[in-house]
This record gives sequence, C-alpha cells and structure tokens, in this order.
Amino acid sequence: MKPRLVISLGLGLAALAACEDYGQQTRVPTAAPAPPVVASEQSQALSQYYSNLQADLLARGLMRTDGGGPDTPFTPDMLARNFERIAFYDEYTRGAGLERASGPAGQLRRWSGPVRVNIEFGPTVSASIQQTDRATLQSYIPRLASATGHSISATANRPNFHVLVMGADDGATVESRVRQIVPNVGTSTLNLFRDLPRDIHCLVVAFASEANAYDYTTAIALVRAEHPDLLRKSCLHEEIAQGLGLANDSPQARPSIFNDDDEFALLTTHDEMLLSMLYDNRLTIGMSAEAARPIIRTLAREQTGQIY
Repeated sequence: MKPRLVISLGLGLAALAACEDYGQQTRVPTAAPAPPVVASEQSQALSQYYSNLQADLLARGLMRTDGGGPDTPFTPDMLARNFERIAFYDEYTRGAGLERASGPAGQLRRWSGPVRVNIEFGPTVSASIQQTDRATLQSYIPRLASATGHSISATANRPNFHVLVMGADDGATVESRVRQIVPNVGTSTLNLFRDLPRDIHCLVVAFASEANAYDYTTAIALVRAEHPDLLRKSCLHEEIAQGLGLANDSPQARPSIFNDDDEFALLTTHDEMLLSMLYDNRLTIGMSAEAARPIIRTLAREQTGQIY
C-alpha cells in the first residue's frame, strides 16, 4: 500500500506575500452559526473507508506512536544508508504524476530560507477537526525546528509552506488555492490535487526557486479531511517532514515514517536524526550523494553517539 506522496518540483515562482491589517477594527454583530455541512455520498464513503483502514492497521499492530524502542535498533551504517536513500532519491518522476522514479541519486534538497507553515481548512471541514489539527501543528513545528536547527515556525504571516486539510467536497477550493499559491503550476501537478486516487492518503509538493533547482521556497501539502484523527495526524507528520527535503521512502528505514509499511504513524527519534543530518551545515544544497557520502557517515556516527 502506498499511503502518501511527495513530489519535488523545480519551478520559477513569482514572489508571494500575504498582507494583514492590524489596525483598528470595527465591531460587527455576531452572525448566527452556519448550519452544519452535509457531506456528499462520496465524502461519506471515503470517511468510512479510511476509518475501516485505520482500524485494520491498528488491529495488526501498525500505526505505532511510541517512536520505536529496543525492538527497533539501528546502527550508524543503517542510519547513513537510510539517509542517503531518503534524501537523494525521488519516489516519483518529476512532472510525470504518479510514475515511479527509477533514476540515479540526485542532489541534496532543502530550504535555505525560513519555513513558515500555515494550516488552512476547506469550507466543509468541521470545527472539531480544525481544532485538533491546529493543536497538532502547534506542537509539531517546534519539534521540527529543534531537530533541524533551522528556522521553522507555525504562522499565518507570509506562509510559504501551505498545509491544506480539505475533503472531497472541497475540490474547487483546493484547485483555487493551489493556483493562488503557485500561479504557474504545471498541469500534471494540478491534476494530482484535483483528482487524488483513494490509495494516496495525502501528498506534499515542494517547489524550488528558478535560481537553484534544489533550494525549496514553497510547498503545498494536501491532507484528506475524511481521515480519522490518527491517520490525519500521521499525514501531517510525514508530509511536513518530507516537504523539508526528505523526499523518498525506504523499505529498510526503521523505526521510521519514511517507509510504506505503516508500522509507525508519527515522527520517530530515527527520523529526527535524519532531519538533523539534512540541515547540518557540512552538507550543502545541491551536493551529490557521492560527495556527501563521507560526511553522511560522520554525521550518522555523531547522531548515534558512536564516534570512533
């Protein structure tokens, strides 16, 4: 099963800015609460499908939230191997939709500038989901900032990492927001957001600057609102982390969310180490896997406390 998707794109982007008015505001009468939105049959069917899926995964001992332990040991060599596979390879061919990538290792990709993450919701998303997911984001972003040592914040002020929690009935809103965020978005990328297959639970697309194809400047993550809470939280954890530059999955990575086996639902200590390595200054944006390999081995030993 392939539950999640990350695609990295190199596109020239126009400068984007969000303006907010913090001046004096006029008090207006409180409007009556809007009537609850009745979900379409398609949305209801998806909600039931993902609820059953999560229950099945949990019954099989998957979707762990413990982050690993004595049953999931890993060595510096394993950590180095996992980093190279996850950071230097693509899961899908760029600009080709859901076509699996099979090419050689690429170059290191990450953000050079501050990452400002904002979460927004489709008009059909319930208040309870919005409250839960905002709380997830507020607790998760500081953890990512600490792991990477990079400037990562949760803010609605000039965001450049946009997390869209939207349902099947919010399709028009999804397309409109993607076009607003990336006016020159390609057709194949837009089609992913328009018509996401049921077996793709969530996705993130990271866009690089025109000046440097490996320097991320914008990202858009889409998380299905039909997911039950844990599956939705899992999507938030993985898509935001992958949008920082860990673009691939590996069946050998354990304990890790960068693995298609669904054993772990949330970011693990192993994954924090990967993020720390990704943003270490000894690695540079655009560096090849071959040039980075000796540094990766050193970083892996440092992360595991096995320097020798």
